[in-house]
Parts: sequence; C-alpha cells; structure tokens
Amino acid sequence: MQQRESQLEEGSGKGLPDVSVVVPVYGCVVCLEELAERVDGALSGIGLSHELIFVDDNSPDHAWPRILEITLVRTSVRGLRLSRNFGQHAAISAGLAHARGGRIVVMDCDLQDMPEEIPNLLYGLDDEHEIALGQRIERKDSWFKRTGSRLFYRALGWLTETEYDSTTANFGAYSRKVVDSMNGMPEVDRFLPLLARWTGFQTRRIPVSHGRRTAGQSSYTLKKLLQMATRIALSFSDKPLRLVMSLALVLAAVGIGVAFFAMYRYWVGDVRVAGFTSILASIWLVGSFIMGSLGVIGLYLGRIHNETKHRPQYIVWQDSWKLTK
Repeated sequence: MQQRESQLEEGSGKGLPDVSVVVPVYGCVVCLEELAERVDGALSGIGLSHELIFVDDNSPDHAWPRILEITLVRTSVRGLRLSRNFGQHAAISAGLAHARGGRIVVMDCDLQDMPEEIPNLLYGLDDEHEIALGQRIERKDSWFKRTGSRLFYRALGWLTETEYDSTTANFGAYSRKVVDSMNGMPEVDRFLPLLARWTGFQTRRIPVSHGRRTAGQSSYTLKKLLQMATRIALSFSDKPLRLVMSLALVLAAVGIGVAFFAMYRYWVGDVRVAGFTSILASIWLVGSFIMGSLGVIGLYLGRIHNETKHRPQYIVWQDSWKLTK
C-alpha cells in the first residue's frame, strides 16, 4: 500500500493537479453537489490534489447554473457547457481535452459510480497497466437495464469482433499517456471503451461497488443502445460489409444449385412451365438483397461523409474557469 501511495503522490507536474475527474452531466442536477463533496473527500483522504470537470451536455434540467454555483464554492471544480447535446462520449472527450491531471478518472454523474472507489482505480495504475476499469460485480440496476446492457455489449462485440464485459463501462482511471493518445484521435463518432482499447495499453479490471440511482433516469433505452451499437460498428469495423459479401456468396451458391437442378430436370424430361409464384419470389429475394446491400454501403458512405466534413466533435459554449478570470 505504501508503494502504491508513493506512486500516486509523484504528482503530474508543478502547479497541475495530480488527478482530473471528468463527469458528463445530463439529467442529474440534484446529484452534483454531493458528487463534488464525495470526490473531494475521496481524493483528499489520500493526499492528492485534483480538479473535477463537469461537462454540461445541454442537460434538460438546466444544470449549468448549478455548476456555476458549485465552482464559486469549490475552487477544484471546473464547468464546461456545450452548445447543444452532442452525446455522452463527445462530452467525455471535451472533458478529457481540458483535463490537466497526470491521471484522469471518468465517471457518470448519477452517483452509481461511487467516488469512494476512485482511489482503488488509481492504485490499479502502475508501470505495467495504463488503464484501470471499474468492474461492477453487483449492479444496482433494474433487470431491464441489465438485460439491455448485456444485449448492447453482445451486439457490439459481435459486430466489432471484440470481447466486451457488460460489468464494465466508462468508470475508470487512465494515465496521461492514454488520454493524450485518445485526444489525438480525430474521428467524430466517439466511444471511450473502444478508443481506449485501440491504444493497446494494458488494462486492469478493479472490482468496485455500484450504487443505486438516486435521481433521474437513464436516457439509454434498449432501442437507443442497439442503434448506438450499430453506429459504433459502422465507425469501427467493416464486418457489416463482410456479412453482406458472405450473404451474396450464399445466394450465388443457391442460384447455381437451382440452375443445375433445372438442367437436371430438363435432361430427364421432367420439364414444367415456371410458375408465377416462384418467379415473383426470386425477384423479391434478389431485389431485397440488392437493396439491403446498397443500404449498408450507404450507411458507410454516410459515416465517411461525416468524417470528411472535419466538423468538431463538440463545441464548448462556456467555460467556468474563463468566466471567473
């Protein structure tokens, strides 16, 4: 334990905080004061300086005035306000880009990610491991939410040909090296776990306690989770295109088989006039496949179009640190 604490106390540089905690804010305004207090207690208890970055992703409960109030009371808190709702992972990216700490923690704002577990995640970072993810052994979510999460990660894993653990999410600690690498990735479609995995740095899973949601409700429905899995797969994998190609080969094999069967019937004299139903079914089958293939290609072209526009991943409207200067 003493060795771990000495590693943490090395700091991140003169005048800079040891730890940055990035929190995307959406729909949990009543949790922010308690979250700031508990983060301060968790990190002050192990002697680390820190900054807490609240990123208001155009929260529907008007969180920005509350964030400004907290920054006036707690100098360690900094607020970023995005010009519109860019999505959770874009908000996280905004926080990572403004984080100054030598180690960075990412967590949700609803207090299900417990601030008291932050030291355990930081202890998981060492010379060998650059990423420490919180593993929620006993999730305090509804059966529907847990089922939706498992389906999301299974669909995402199948589409991207990677293994995912549904007990881990965004809650984790990252070294400065990992965050700098992710900040240098220019793609518009952001998904923190995949970006961190792509860096190739060693990851450690740390068992953590999971709290119950005390306010608000998750904005991720099962439909939105599956849509996000499809979008991420299109951005990070070419498997959908390979699936279309595989299906085309299967249909080609079926077509060749039908042709040989028709020739066989001709040679044995068992020739019948082709029926309207079989012709119509064949047209619908081939036509549907062609349309489906064009649809998948169109989705990829749409993603390429978004990337080639080189629009920013997010737009910071207001920065509490600059407002107080």
